[in-house]
This record gives sequence, C-alpha cells and structure tokens, in this order.
Amino acid sequence: MTDTSSDLPGSQIRIVIPDGHSMVGLLGTRDELLHVIEREFAADIHVRGNEITVSGAPRETEMVARLFTELLELQRRGAELSPDAIERTVSMLRGDHGDPGVRPAEVLTQGILSSRGRTIRPKTLNQKHYADAIDKHTIVFAIGPAGTGKTYLAMAKAVKALQAKEVNRIILTRPAVEAGERLGFLPGTLYEKIDPYLRPLYDALHDMVDPESIPKLMAAGTIEIAPLAYMRGRSLNDSFIILVEAQNTTREQMKMFLTRLGFGSKIVVTGDVTQVDLPEGQVSGLRVVQEILDGVPDIHFSRLTSHDVVRHKLVGKIVDAYERYDAKAQQRDRTGPGIGDGRGQAPASARRRAR
Repeated sequence: MTDTSSDLPGSQIRIVIPDGHSMVGLLGTRDELLHVIEREFAADIHVRGNEITVSGAPRETEMVARLFTELLELQRRGAELSPDAIERTVSMLRGDHGDPGVRPAEVLTQGILSSRGRTIRPKTLNQKHYADAIDKHTIVFAIGPAGTGKTYLAMAKAVKALQAKEVNRIILTRPAVEAGERLGFLPGTLYEKIDPYLRPLYDALHDMVDPESIPKLMAAGTIEIAPLAYMRGRSLNDSFIILVEAQNTTREQMKMFLTRLGFGSKIVVTGDVTQVDLPEGQVSGLRVVQEILDGVPDIHFSRLTSHDVVRHKLVGKIVDAYERYDAKAQQRDRTGPGIGDGRGQAPASARRRAR
C-alpha cells in the first residue's frame, strides 16, 4: 500500500487505497476527514483517485502512512470514521497516551455491548484497559475526571453480564451527598428525595436497556438502584454491583460497601478524587482505599485522565486547567506567602510577631 520515494531531508510516500474501500468513507464528505488529517500533520497531502501522496519530514510521512493503515483496518471492521476517531487514532500512534504494542484499530473496534442499534466501545487505550480489567478482576476501581466513561462503561459491562446470565441482577448505588445539600431539607418522600441523586444512573440505563422493560426489571429486583446506606447488612451474591461518586464515601462507608461482596459477584467503584463533597474534615474513602488495598490480589485500580474524556473537547481542557491551578495552589501552600510580597497576608506567626 505504501511506496517510499525518497529519504532525508524530505520524504515522499505514495499510498494506494485497495479496491473495495470507499474513498468518501475514508476521507469524508467534501473531504471533511482529510482536512482533519491535514491539521494533525506537518505534511503536504494530495489525493488523486485512489492514490494519496504525502510529502514532508520522514517522521511525519511515516506517521501518515500508519494512520491510513489503521483507518483502512477500521473500515474493514465496519467502524464508521469520524473526526473524533481520527484524532484519537493519531494520538495513540504518536504515543501521547497510548501503548506501542496495541493498535488503535483494536481499541476503537472493541465492542462491549450492542444495544438499541448502536455499539458501546472504548474510545481510548485507558478505557480499553479499564474494560479489560473488569473482565479479569473481581473488584475494579476507576478513578478519573468527569466525562471519561467510568460509569458508562461499567454499566455496559453490567448489562452484558446480565444478558449472558453471568449474574442474576445489577445493583447500582451511590452516596446521597452533594455540595451544600442535605436530604432532610429536600421536599417530598424519601424516594423523591433520593431520585435526583440517582438520576444519572437511570439515564445511562435507558441508553442500554429497553426503557419499557426497566420498570419490570426493577419490580422483579433484577435491577436495583438505591442509595449507599441501603447496602448495609446485606450479602450480595451473583450480582454486578456498581458504586458511583465514590469520592463522597467515608472510609467507613467504603469498607461497609466492599464487604457486601458475595459469591459470584463483581464490584466496580467509580469516582473523581478532585470533586469531593464531604464535609470539611472527613477523608474521602476513595482516596484512602488506594493505600489500604494496594497490592491486594484480584483488585485493580484503573486511572483515567483528561486525555480519556469523551465529552466535548473543552471538558478535557477544563480538567487540565483545574489541575494546573490546583498544582500551583498546592505549591503556594507549601512555600507560604512572604510578608508584603503582594500575594496575600503573611503567615499567622509573622503577623503575631508584627503585633
């Protein structure tokens, strides 16, 4: 498919697209996808018929050739190409957030669950590792920022396990804790009070299961959605159990939840340790559990980053901006502002001396 015409200092390669591959599917309507590729590389790309000529630095031309190899494989496997798929493929090929031993086409075509006319798949290498870890381990923790698919992929795995009769029920739970709110001050009955806290779980479930069947499944106990407090005192056998927003558990609550594990069950815990809503002075159970259970067999910690965000691109940039801000704030806290240095008040000890 690829013919290298010259070497350093510049390089030109010719890529011949085999018959049977749609050039429109490969390059997009009105070359939409080709324009995305051109933005990603410092190279000149020219298309004539089923031949693509790429000129530029050897590293760039080689990377473009590898990209088209992956895109052709994605087409062969029936995947629909999109600007997002191309950007993620390029990122993995460059090794920014990938593994040289794993092809992008393998990541982007790994189906977890086919439901309601579409297939739920990992979109990044870390998401693939996370999905694979759920298959291999009894307890998996997914820790990362909002929008990285932590809960969504876990839900897909749970529904798949239920359909395959690997488990008898799905249990979805979360602590009823939010910033500045307490259940006692919310209007309505207990179930009306907790419903807003559980709504994201319902939303994900409606994407994966026929909405008309959900009330029946819940009435039969096949699917249960409840606050974390309802888990106390239970032994959960043959169940796929998902705890979300786990950063808002205390150490005691986390221990209580994990010890509900019964025979034939699997647990997935998801959360973002940068968004803790616990009262000041309480330690997040998700933070401390990483130290407590580190190295325990059959327990896996998957860590996702802003590069795994699958929402709007700005979400990843927002996460990165907050991380940079927090890092600077921690640095200021460690060094402390000097007296009259223009960064705020002097330390309390210095103010006492001044008085």
